[in-house]
Amino acid sequence: MKTNLLGAIAALALVAGVAPAMAQTVEFTIVNDSSQALHYFYTTPSNENSWGEDLLADGTLESGSQGVATIGDGSDQCLYDFKFVMDSGAELVEPAIDICQLDSYTITD
Repeated sequence: MKTNLLGAIAALALVAGVAPAMAQTVEFTIVNDSSQALHYFYTTPSNENSWGEDLLADGTLESGSQGVATIGDGSDQCLYDFKFVMDSGAELVEPAIDICQLDSYTITD
C-alpha cells in the first residue's frame, strides 16, 4: 500500500512538471508622452506573426495622457511585440517587450 501511494505521488509530480504554463492576463499603464494622439495599439506574442485586436477598442489616447492596457489573449508567453499607430498614421513597432515584468510603457517621439 505504501509503495502504491509513493508511486502515485511520484506520478503526480511528474505530470505537474510537464504541464504547460498557465495562460495569463496582464494589465499595465500606457503613457503617451509623444506629441501625437495614439489611435491604435496592437500586440502579439513575439513568436507569432499576426497582430491581435486593437487594445484601445475604438478609443484614442491623447498626447500627455495615460490609460490601462490589458492583454488577456490566453497566451503563456512573456515576450510580446507592440505596434502603435499614431494620429499621423505613423507606425511604431517595438519588439520583444517582457510583459511579465511590465508595470508601464511610455511612448515618446
